[in-house]
Formats: sequence, structure tokens, C-alpha cells
Amino acid sequence: MPLAPKLAAHGAQIPAIGIGTSGLGYVRAEHVATALKAGYRHIDTARKYGTEPAVGDGMRASGVPRSEIFVCTKVSHENLHAGDFARSVDASLKALGLDYVDLLLVHWPEKNTPLAETMGALAKAKRDGLTRYIGVANFNIAMLDEAIALCPEPLVTLQAECHPYLDQSKVIAACRARGLILTAYCPLARGRIQGDAVLAEIGRRYGKTCAQVALRWLMQQSVIAAIPRSSNAARIAENIDVFDFELSDDDMRRIKALARPGGRTANPAGRAPVWDV
Repeated sequence: MPLAPKLAAHGAQIPAIGIGTSGLGYVRAEHVATALKAGYRHIDTARKYGTEPAVGDGMRASGVPRSEIFVCTKVSHENLHAGDFARSVDASLKALGLDYVDLLLVHWPEKNTPLAETMGALAKAKRDGLTRYIGVANFNIAMLDEAIALCPEPLVTLQAECHPYLDQSKVIAACRARGLILTAYCPLARGRIQGDAVLAEIGRRYGKTCAQVALRWLMQQSVIAAIPRSSNAARIAENIDVFDFELSDDDMRRIKALARPGGRTANPAGRAPVWDV
């Protein structure tokens, strides 16, 4: 299967489809190796997920050269002071068995830690060669702009929830205007899009599943990389097989119209910012 195309942002080349490991605490090295053998070259993990050891083992088991794999991990909100941040990055690299990651993100904003301190620690990790690129996750647009202004190194991505049931038009436009990639987590709305009548009807015309149609909708917005998660080999292969068809303008509009109130699936009380909706 051909590899996913790459999206460019401030020097980074990010594969447009990656394998997510959030919520897969049981993920094993074989799942990661299966994804890499299916053509994935982008793996998303985080200190908080507990999946870093399996990601590292799966990379080594796959036989795919390290230089071909784009690995992202994240520093959790509890560790955003500079000293804690550095220790978290070291722990992640040790768990992964890697000398560096390709992308390091702040996982969630944290109001009690000065953002300037966190951005300084993030930039230092890049300057020290522990990560090639940096970004943030779960920031609203105002927070993103503050992070960009405070960070001594360029950010390349905002990772945020994005799928047909959630209107992220403002966030997508903000990323496009700032030259960033939007990395879409929960791109299948944690399975809620399965069986959707509109997606199913569109899929029948292209010989594709609801999931493939939803992922293709994200791909055609030109600044979105998606990280669907699965430990099922058939679905892993299916989720990257979205580059041999093109949705029409009418299809794109119909899918955009699926957005609904309450579409967000990740909204932790006390930690989530005021979202841009």
C-alpha cells in the first residue's frame, strides 16, 4: 500500500495519517508493528497513555528504519514546570527506547503554570536535540497565539479533536492562517460515526466505509493530519486506505453539515479550555 502523503509546516513533514494509541493502554508492540507494516509512518503516543514502551518495541519489531518513522509524544499537564517538563521528556525517551522523538507536544494547558515557562522548556527540548519539532494540544485559538508568541522556537501543529460531528471550522482556519498542521485526534468520534446514514450513502458510491469517508473528508481540507486509533489489523489497514478516491464538493458540504451540539467527546472538567465554537 502506498504511504500517506506528508503535510508541511515550518520545516516538519508530517504524514497525513497516523496511528493513535490514546485509550489503548493494552496496546502491544504487535499492534504498532502491524500499523507500520500496513504503511503507517506516523505514530502518536503520550506519557499519559502508558503506551510508549509498546510503541518503541513495535517500531523495532517492524523492521522499518527509525529515520522513516514520525513519532509524537506529549508532556502531561502535571509536568509543565521546567524541571518536571525535562524529567517527563527523559522518561518518555527511556520508555520509547529512543534518542529523540520527531514531535513533542504540551498535552493540555494548565492555568497554574506560567505559559512562558512551559514554552521555554518545550523550546529547550528541541534545542537539546530531544525532539525535532514541537507543538501544543488542546489549546484554544487565543492560547495558541499566546504560545506562538512566547515560544522561542516555531510550533508546527495544534493537536485537537476533529471529526464530522464537531464543527472545528474556526480552529482549522486558524491553523491554516498560521501555517500550522491541525492533527486531528478522535477523527472517527470514538466510533460514533459508524453507521451514520450520510456517511454510509456516500461510502456506497465510492466503495468505502463510513470511517474511510470521514477520514477522507479530513484529508481534503489540506491542513489536517488524522490519527485514528485501532488495535484491529483489518481496521488499521482500512484507515490508511483513503488516498484512492476524492469526495465531491457536495459530499464535503453534506459531511460538514453533520456537526451537532454535543459532538465533542473529549472535554475533561477543570482542564479543558473555553473551546472555539
